[in-house]
Amino acid sequence: MGSADPEGGRLPPPVKPPDGGWGWIVLLGCFVITGFSYAFPKAVSVYFKELMKDFHVGYSDTAWISSIMLAMLYGTGPVCSIMVNQFGCRPVMLIGGLLASSGMILASFTTNIIELYLTAGVLTGLGMALNFQPSLIMLGTYFDKRRPLANGLAAAGSPVFLSSLSPLGQVLLEKFGWRGGFLIMGGLLLNCCTCGAVMRPLDVGMKRKKEKVQDKYEAKEMLPIGGKSEEGMSTTDGTKKAKKAKKKPKKGKKLLDFSIFSNRGFIIYTISKFILVLGLFVPPILLVNYAKDTGVPDTEAAFLLSIIGFIDIFARPACGMVAGLKWVRPHVAYLFSFSMLFNGLTDICSARASNYTGLVIFCVFFGISYGMVGALQFEVLMAIVGSQKFSSAIGLVLLIEAFAVLIGPPSAGRLVDALKNYEVIFYLAGSEVVLSALFLAMATYCCLNRGKKKEPPPEQNPSAGGGSDTEEAESDVQEAEEHSSDNHQLAHSTDNAVVVASEEANHVAEEQSREGGECPKGDGEVLARDGCNADQTTVERDSF
Repeated sequence: MGSADPEGGRLPPPVKPPDGGWGWIVLLGCFVITGFSYAFPKAVSVYFKELMKDFHVGYSDTAWISSIMLAMLYGTGPVCSIMVNQFGCRPVMLIGGLLASSGMILASFTTNIIELYLTAGVLTGLGMALNFQPSLIMLGTYFDKRRPLANGLAAAGSPVFLSSLSPLGQVLLEKFGWRGGFLIMGGLLLNCCTCGAVMRPLDVGMKRKKEKVQDKYEAKEMLPIGGKSEEGMSTTDGTKKAKKAKKKPKKGKKLLDFSIFSNRGFIIYTISKFILVLGLFVPPILLVNYAKDTGVPDTEAAFLLSIIGFIDIFARPACGMVAGLKWVRPHVAYLFSFSMLFNGLTDICSARASNYTGLVIFCVFFGISYGMVGALQFEVLMAIVGSQKFSSAIGLVLLIEAFAVLIGPPSAGRLVDALKNYEVIFYLAGSEVVLSALFLAMATYCCLNRGKKKEPPPEQNPSAGGGSDTEEAESDVQEAEEHSSDNHQLAHSTDNAVVVASEEANHVAEEQSREGGECPKGDGEVLARDGCNADQTTVERDSF
């Protein structure tokens, strides 16, 4: 994500995150991107009835549009990681914003459902994926101490945009039809390009360039003017060129770092997240139909999702603030386990809710627990792998989650069709979430906390996107040693030039003293001879 060092041919070491400043603008951009990525596939559902009428298809056919968007968001994670590691976050996000917008604009001119799958589904989904992942990477680059709070605030974009885009889509549908609505929604997605433009990488190369130029300038100022000094400078430059020629070329950065699979914490997190996704999204998907089957009117049943979204807006930043506390942050994995356990028990306890009041209570607690999970999921991953390997880690995690997304909700829908009983589905979904919470907590305690006492602490990778940690560390040490050696040789050449010039001046002064018997005058007067004024010689020696 940083620019390459032009002289060394490698990425410079990362700068300390500012935890503020321009980072707040980056946080705002991440807030918008997160809102579009998670809320847009759900907000498109308001157009499904009109699409069913125009294309003469069923609800399951139109529902594939949202499913394809989510599949692209999760399944293209490794592709996003490779592009970010190769080109950086800002270019990838600009391309993603253009793809997302062009997908919806082209969808407004489609004539069949297959074209909608390719435009609104594949193209727009890919564009949002190319925005979502780099925005999280940049957020981890700009924040360290305040990173839990930043993640919580960014995650709040999902419920905020969900509560905004759905009513907006309904208004656009009534006034302009679904084609006009798709066209305007495509224009709104161009804001992703604006968010990508503000993702300014931290400039780390300018300071080192200025220091090198200043060192060369000071070295030239220290050397006296003369043939010997020029000879010393040419010798030093020749030595530097020879060392640069002998220096081994730096290996390129890995496009996708699979070494994170050697991290036990990452393996535990991935398994736990896969189990979690199997049941996490099932209750909100089936909630409205479940309420209708219990006799709740349609308008009141739809309002249940609004309750979850409203609670979620405040739960995510609040949980981020709690996770940022000094005594909580070292144990953020356990807080994440608690939030999953809270969510699973909420599903299990509400399985027998038979009236509207019970469903409202379920929505309140589900909104709190769901917001906690959303605020902590990426914070825990950053804490496990570090921000330098986060670009590869999140891509692989999202790919694995894509399989769970394709397994969990569709399987729950088939069970509902077969059993005609929502109670069993809520029990099953809650059990999966509870199992993921227990697995994460127990595996973290048994495999990680106990292992820390036996294993040495892992080395930190100074680069920002994969590559070999050991090779980069050795290269940094080698460069530091060579830089120190060059400075020492330059100083030594300077001293030699000064000594040579002084000896020549003394030799000339000695010859003139023998021939004329007078005290030498000029810049060469260094040593006192017979017949010279001692005070004058002392002053001249001091001035020299």
